[in-house]
Amino acid sequence: MANDLRFAGAPEPPTDAKGPTGRLADWLQSLTLDAVPADVQARAKHLLLDGIACALVGAKLPWSRTAVEIIQRFEGRGERTIIGWGVTTSGPVACLLNGTFIQGFELDDFHPWGPLHSASLVLPSLLACAEELGPVTGPVTGAEFLRGAIAGFEVGPRVGMALHGQQMLSRGWHSGSVFGPHASAAAAGVLLGLDAARFEDALGLAATQSAGLMAAQFESMGKRMHHGFAARNGLYAAMLAAGGYTGIKRVFERDYGGFLSVFGEGHAPDASKITDGLGERWETQRIAVKPYAAMGALHAPLDAIFDIRAKRPFASGDVEHIDIYMSHAAYHHGWWKLERPLTTIAAQMNVGYAVAVAILDGAAMVQQFAPKRIDSDDVWALIPRIEAHHEPEFDKPGMARKTRMTVRLKDGTMLQHTVEAARTIAQPLTNDQIVAKYRTLTDGIVDAKRQAAIVELVQSLETMKDVSALTRLLAPEVGAAF
Repeated sequence: MANDLRFAGAPEPPTDAKGPTGRLADWLQSLTLDAVPADVQARAKHLLLDGIACALVGAKLPWSRTAVEIIQRFEGRGERTIIGWGVTTSGPVACLLNGTFIQGFELDDFHPWGPLHSASLVLPSLLACAEELGPVTGPVTGAEFLRGAIAGFEVGPRVGMALHGQQMLSRGWHSGSVFGPHASAAAAGVLLGLDAARFEDALGLAATQSAGLMAAQFESMGKRMHHGFAARNGLYAAMLAAGGYTGIKRVFERDYGGFLSVFGEGHAPDASKITDGLGERWETQRIAVKPYAAMGALHAPLDAIFDIRAKRPFASGDVEHIDIYMSHAAYHHGWWKLERPLTTIAAQMNVGYAVAVAILDGAAMVQQFAPKRIDSDDVWALIPRIEAHHEPEFDKPGMARKTRMTVRLKDGTMLQHTVEAARTIAQPLTNDQIVAKYRTLTDGIVDAKRQAAIVELVQSLETMKDVSALTRLLAPEVGAAF
């Protein structure tokens, strides 16, 4: 490697160009924006904008403050941007913290079939990598940044689907932090100019850092950091590979100690999912953007309660009992008997709380999951009357997103509604709606001029000669969401 951080050697092929690892590495090396349809590029830019909105909201949340203060004590300040703080740190730490902010309030995107939160992995890795490269190699262009984002948006879900995505949640893994390092490594690897052989190394180095226990959803602040850890780990993987540090070769094919063989043990992983339709079917288009500040599996139940009340309005005091029927993955990820006091993360992951506050407030956004609201007596008076159940019928292929809700009122009225798939997936937010979400989330957190400038830069990303202009807009302090 030359002293400019980018890979500077003669290009080399992967160890097995016909295997899934080699085919993915070759595709990453050869990816150009010209090969990406215009609508995919546009969607990628709006996914980045949604990630930015989530980062700006997440930057000054109580647990984010705690993370920044603790980590800065022993990591130092450095020169890389911490979004919304007006201070700097090292590149890997900035990547970790910025990923933590984006995933900090369950507002960020998710891929329904390879469950992970892509912007929290890809955006922090790209920002940190671009800041590392800029002073040494010259500016990173917006076109490079966008190409890196699309690489990450494509790789993460594919790796997840090879492990049958939802099964990982049922087994207790935080799926996104298992698949996430690969997405981050792919994104940073584009900026670092990796060839196919070095992309193979980066994927291997990313895979060996995969981790994440879903029990973090109950009371741990650690769940907020899982995707941040994965983003940082992927950045390290790409940087190490660019410098000639060898990774696990053919990491997706290896029988002993390989990524799929270990994480998919006993669950028939399918390596073909990694390259199926690569460059033809764009996973970027299938990444869902959230209209609710809650875990993705709760969106169908939230749709159900809003639909029921739109047809037959009722108050919380009218409710005798509510039963919610969910697939195995959704049930195990989103239901347990709640006890007071309740942490914010648990509230955002639990269908009982989410449906209760949605009935009371008619909404499920930032203020519904603020600590003061979570501890309100009216919420806790309603929660015991809500119960979720596993419906085995919904475990059949194509039915994992289905939810059935039955509401029994005190006057004997029975209301039932079935949602085949949450509107988040079945009727994805349009690009214009994502911009509207960004503005709603950032109103009062950043001033109007800065708010508008960020949108303008992101929407014209491919024309930017220096992406640091965007970083400078993200760096200054932001206000607190609550």
